[in-house]
Amino acid sequence: MSASTAIAVAVLLPLGVAPLIALLGRRPNLRETATLLAALGTFAAVCTLVPKVAAGDRPAVHLVEVFPGLSLAFEVEPLGALFALIAAGLWMATSVYSIGYMRGHHEENQTRFFAFFALAIAAALGAAFAGNMLTLFFCYEALTLSTYPLVTHHRSAEAKAGGRIYMGVLLATSIGFLLTGLVATYYIAGTLDFVSGGILAGKAPTWTIGVLLFLYAFGTGKAALMPFHRWLPAAMVAPAPVSALLHAVAVVKAGVFTILKVVVYIFGIDLLADTGLGTYLAYAACATILIGSLVAMTKDNLKARLAYSTVSQLSYIVLGAALANSWGVLGGSLHIAMHAFGKITLFFCAGAIAVALHKTEISEMKGIGRQMPWTMGAFLVGSLSIIGLPPLGGAWSKWYLILAGLDAEQYVAIGVLLVSSLLNIAYLLPVAVNAFFYAAPDGEEGLQEAPLACVLPLICTALGGLVLFLYPDPLLDLCRQIGG
Repeated sequence: MSASTAIAVAVLLPLGVAPLIALLGRRPNLRETATLLAALGTFAAVCTLVPKVAAGDRPAVHLVEVFPGLSLAFEVEPLGALFALIAAGLWMATSVYSIGYMRGHHEENQTRFFAFFALAIAAALGAAFAGNMLTLFFCYEALTLSTYPLVTHHRSAEAKAGGRIYMGVLLATSIGFLLTGLVATYYIAGTLDFVSGGILAGKAPTWTIGVLLFLYAFGTGKAALMPFHRWLPAAMVAPAPVSALLHAVAVVKAGVFTILKVVVYIFGIDLLADTGLGTYLAYAACATILIGSLVAMTKDNLKARLAYSTVSQLSYIVLGAALANSWGVLGGSLHIAMHAFGKITLFFCAGAIAVALHKTEISEMKGIGRQMPWTMGAFLVGSLSIIGLPPLGGAWSKWYLILAGLDAEQYVAIGVLLVSSLLNIAYLLPVAVNAFFYAAPDGEEGLQEAPLACVLPLICTALGGLVLFLYPDPLLDLCRQIGG
């Protein structure tokens, strides 16, 4: 398969399977088979691209010229290849899990769910492969629109209210700030292409660069920098597989991917370091890391606690970009992968608990480790990865972020990373401790795991965190080429 064909297959296969899923709505076995085959085919197409990109190639596909010198185009570079690999790979796990969850929970509108899920993956892969900021913006907006029906899946008053916040915050930030930044960048630089080293150096005074950085950072609402984070906990009204999509696979990763890509290929890390503007973005990221963790500690609802954990963890990646050195880019890009496996495991576990025991509040989960040992064992593993403890992948990304702080002499950032890890312990480990070190309530003894289609994916993603620690070299080799 040629590189251009692989790009087309990776984007068009999930896009094309969505109407097929809709047509197969009355035949759920065929509908879900189509979903699984599309996920497998998409992942295979992405996998054929990764070795080429790792070897230094930059496969590209030109779609259409919108304005002179401004086109819709795809070009795969290392950061995009990493994001695509995570999105396509975890789509397979999420598809299996969704089958078990949607059937086990007797959810309505399952056909619509699978169809829009496929559309969201297509938009995420389009963003991953975007060859310039215009293409990325279109795919970014397509991702927002395709996930709205998933957030409002239950069609309840609560779901509709959450959906309004979701759409309101994401569209207001992207149209009000991000689009303004795009237009200003095109006016200043005459291009929106992603160029190693950036396109803005020497093109504008420092204050203008600072305004652009503000527009990009806070216009990328999916990165959930405070105060534009409310959409993320509001979206927790969605089913657990949607939460996994939002928090691990596509939506939030598209946000931090955009910020990292803009810093590396629009501004250039040297420009941010020379002007000192990265320091202000680092302060915003540090504040979000700490406040998000503190709020997470106050939540008794498990999904709400995990949502604020995600708000905090996303800013690790923003912080890596803001530190404006090669260690920060490496640590931030690695955290895209490490956080994805850890957080999707935790949301899978939250959904499995809801399916098997119909429990959503942490205070109700004492002793459930004896009923759901596989699920809660995976929850413990995912928690340790988010905390950043060996032998799990989260340890590597935090290590490189600390090295970035040392290199930039940003000791406040290092302190925030260390304090945040302690806060991670405070809000995640009590869930596992309550599950394993308390007796189950009377009448609730006995093994009661969720369906196998729910349990198997969460075990696989938990083990993925271990594999990423033991064999990080392929990802490290890819991430070291970002910006090169």
